[in-house]
Amino acid sequence: MSNPGLIENSWDTKSDRNQVLLIHGIGNTKAVFRKMSTYLEERGWSVHGLNLIPNDATLGLDQLAKQVADYIAGNFDPEQPLDLVGFSMGALVSRYYIQRLGGIERVQRYINISAPNNGTWTAYLLSRIGCLQMRPGSEFLQDLNRDYQMLERLNFTRMWTRFDLMIFPASSSQMPVGKEVEIPVLLHPWMLKDNRCLQAVAAALSEPLRSRG
Repeated sequence: MSNPGLIENSWDTKSDRNQVLLIHGIGNTKAVFRKMSTYLEERGWSVHGLNLIPNDATLGLDQLAKQVADYIAGNFDPEQPLDLVGFSMGALVSRYYIQRLGGIERVQRYINISAPNNGTWTAYLLSRIGCLQMRPGSEFLQDLNRDYQMLERLNFTRMWTRFDLMIFPASSSQMPVGKEVEIPVLLHPWMLKDNRCLQAVAAALSEPLRSRG
C-alpha cells in the first residue's frame, strides 16, 4: 500500500532511468557522495563515481574534465546516455566536459550543486591552477560562460544555498539558464547530505527529457 506522504512515490516504480555519474569537489573523493549514492541506489538508480586525481586543484579543471571523459569512455557503451551530478569544483569540471569535450551529446540530465559558476572569492586563498580558474573573471570561466546557452539542450538543474561560505558570494552559483532549486542549508558540504537536496536530486533525475529541437 503506497504512502501518499512520500515525495519519492511518483518515480519509485520507474525502470528506464539513466545511469548516474557523480563528480566530487576540491579536497573530496567519491566517498563524499556516500549518502547520496545510497539514497539513489535504494530508489533504483545505478550510480557511479570516480576519484579526480589530484583532488587539490593543482591540476587544471580542464585536465580533470579529461579524466571524466576517459572514465565515461572506459565504463559506458559509446551510445549510452548518462545523467551527471557535479558538486562544487566538480560542477565546473562537469560543465567543461559537457561544453568542451563532447558531453553535450550524451549527457541528458545535468545537476549542478553549489558550483562557483561565476567564480568564488575563496579561490584567492590558494594560487593553484584550479583555484586560479575558479576566481571571478578568470579566462576559464569567461570561456565556459560565453556559450552557457548550450546547457538549455539538457535537463539542467542548479542547486544552491544562500548561506554558502565556500562559494562566495553564494549567488555565484546562479545562472540565467536551467531550473533553479534553492535549499537553505547552513554549510557548503551539507548540500550532499540534506534530505531536501537528496529529494531534489532524485526529482531532477526523474524529470521527462526536454526536446532538443
